[in-house]
Amino acid sequence: MSLFEILMLICFGSAWPASIYKSYTSKSNSGKSLVFMVIIFTGYVSGVFHKIFYHYDNVIWLYVFNALLVAVDMGLYFKNSLSKN
Repeated sequence: MSLFEILMLICFGSAWPASIYKSYTSKSNSGKSLVFMVIIFTGYVSGVFHKIFYHYDNVIWLYVFNALLVAVDMGLYFKNSLSKN
């Protein structure tokens, strides 16, 4: 388990609650990029697979948690897109 990997995931993950809050309260996708979120989500899922297949440790839960946060934000992106129509 790497302290630096943990710190990286905590730092990256700390931005998502604010992004989710903005998406939820504004009901707008202003300043959001679906492509960016898909890339980040893919990175977190890749981290999960790496932990499963090559180096399993408890850091996997940070990858899972961060991926879930991004998935929620992507869900709000689609919800906000549909509500504008």
